[in-house]
Amino acid sequence: MTTPPNTPLDFSYETRPARVVFRPGAAVTATPGEAARLGLHRVLVVCGSRGADVARSVADALGDSCVGVHTGARMHVPVEVADEAVEVARAAGADGCVAVGGGSAIGLGKAIALRTGLPLIAVPSTYSGSEMTSVWGLTEGGAKRTGRDSSVQPRCVVYDPELTLGLPVPLSVTSGVNALAHAVEALYAPDASPLVSLMAEEGVRAMTGALPDVAAAPGDPEARARALYGAWLCGACLGATTMGLHHKLCHVLGGTFGLPHAETHTVVLPYALAYNAPAAPQAIAVLSRAMDTDDVPRAVRELARGLGAPGTLAELGLKEADLVRAATQVAAESYPNPREVTANGVLGLLTAAYEGWEPRSENSWGDGAQA
Repeated sequence: MTTPPNTPLDFSYETRPARVVFRPGAAVTATPGEAARLGLHRVLVVCGSRGADVARSVADALGDSCVGVHTGARMHVPVEVADEAVEVARAAGADGCVAVGGGSAIGLGKAIALRTGLPLIAVPSTYSGSEMTSVWGLTEGGAKRTGRDSSVQPRCVVYDPELTLGLPVPLSVTSGVNALAHAVEALYAPDASPLVSLMAEEGVRAMTGALPDVAAAPGDPEARARALYGAWLCGACLGATTMGLHHKLCHVLGGTFGLPHAETHTVVLPYALAYNAPAAPQAIAVLSRAMDTDDVPRAVRELARGLGAPGTLAELGLKEADLVRAATQVAAESYPNPREVTANGVLGLLTAAYEGWEPRSENSWGDGAQA
């Protein structure tokens, strides 16, 4: 990011201890050594049902230091799923945890770490970015709670592009746009810094450049590596800053209404960008440079829809009758955002995303009116 002339530099930046290993084949070749480096001898591997085969290959590589594979991860980490996993870890006498998979598996590993203090190693197979943060999330009673705790920050993240070769193109696209959302909100976060902004710009450039190539040739290891590199940078931005309206919207839509995580991020992001654009000109300038466009919200939407991603909240199963409830819930909570958040403004944003209106920054729907 190029700092404009005469812009005062006033920021705080805190780096969190994290080790990253990035190379093809690392899931099997590097994870055992990372567990040994942490002094772990009784590791529980956690995953979802879809990633069980990969998780078992990691477990096999761990050999006698693995005490089992738990396949119970579920989207949005329901509290009862977390309770079960914690009991499994305790019953096995685990001294550490390896989470293999996407955001659901890593989220479950974080829930175990939060409750037990066990060190966590993350082996991501999607572009969610959760592995680079100290953010945890649990869903209970139709509401998703999130927080930050240093105990859930993975001690090591093992990035293996080969794990993403079999990721279906639709999930690759939505997971990639989910990663973009982390970088976008980091650019206008209250705790942004020049270093985070540099990572955000490079992450957006890498991901938006890689996704069309991934869609065209899902088995191309070079395209997959570039996308995973972008996801790492975007996830690092998420871990270093405080997220705003976009992430709060997605937490409510997922935790309260059960919408799928990555797909919801993909649909909402262009509209959250358009809503915030008038109040975040410097962030929009950085994104314009990274994406080579003069209309960032529209470009994000066209990228996603051009690669086959869903384009409306209605497609994801949200009911029109739920729009007011969701907007009221989002507006009632406190979180930083560059533009004032009101129930009427959020309702306009959600209605636009529900109907699939054009998300141009000059639209007035952020104030509740249709374009």
